[in-house]
Amino acid sequence: MNMHAPPNAAGSRDIRDLLLDAAGLALDKLPMLHVIFDRLATNCAESLRQLAASQAYYSLSHVESGRIGDILDGYEGNAIAGVFHSPEWDSHVIVGFDRDFIFTMVEVLFGADGTEPPIDDERSFSNIETRIAIALFEQVAKALQACFALVSRATFKLQRQETRMDFAVIGRRNNLAVCAKLLLQAINRGGEMFVLIPQAALTPMRQQLASTTAGESSPRDPTWTKHIRGEVGRTEVRLRAVLEEREVTLGDAAALRVGQLLPLQATTRSRVRLESEEEPLFWCSLGQAQGSYVLRIEDAIDLDQEFLDDILPR
Repeated sequence: MNMHAPPNAAGSRDIRDLLLDAAGLALDKLPMLHVIFDRLATNCAESLRQLAASQAYYSLSHVESGRIGDILDGYEGNAIAGVFHSPEWDSHVIVGFDRDFIFTMVEVLFGADGTEPPIDDERSFSNIETRIAIALFEQVAKALQACFALVSRATFKLQRQETRMDFAVIGRRNNLAVCAKLLLQAINRGGEMFVLIPQAALTPMRQQLASTTAGESSPRDPTWTKHIRGEVGRTEVRLRAVLEEREVTLGDAAALRVGQLLPLQATTRSRVRLESEEEPLFWCSLGQAQGSYVLRIEDAIDLDQEFLDDILPR
């Protein structure tokens, strides 16, 4: 009788994966996670630019790991949280705006110029502020989908918004999660947005998040590309042509006198090395044209081959 039953889905997983899942994700080993949240800040700023006349800036403050309950307790009574569901991840995500963020965003969207003092009130959020938060949640959901496309296909659907953090339930409060905090700056004031993702949702993407080459690079700005190319093309570069080099002793160098002739072994067929800033560039041939010395470029200098020629016997 065969006592070895086929392993189930959990038992077939590598023991190293199970240990890593239990210990949590090491954020310093997931560079793509910071890239994604940096892009999230950029996308949020671009989407807000279409709605507000005043310039607003988003920036990634930091990314941290902790217990879901501990992170949310820090925003109790001071934030609006949106609970999103991602069918592809089979998990939930929380996006939150603190009180300063909401008040700043209301002023920006309604055309304030920052001359009035900022709102400092512990009241509950009004219906207008809640509706603005919901509209912003939808924009952040689209930005999250675009940014996480670097490593995974995911959609985020807003299920509900909460002002009580103990009602923003997306799992056990002692489960580990990754929290990214982004700062908003506009009209000389600002606020904070946070994105809370359970580590269980990110664990299947661990290998993609650990890579620094996932996804495509951001498109180049053709205007800046043309400008940089033009500026680089106008940069002055000093070239030096070296006909021959010779090693002498310190005594020989000290014995040199003005008017002394130094015989060279180079001939008209000797190759001339063209260099810039001590960096060899090309081999050239020496000639004359219209009463001036001229160089004709023949070959690019292969530094690796030159090194081998120097060390190998001839």
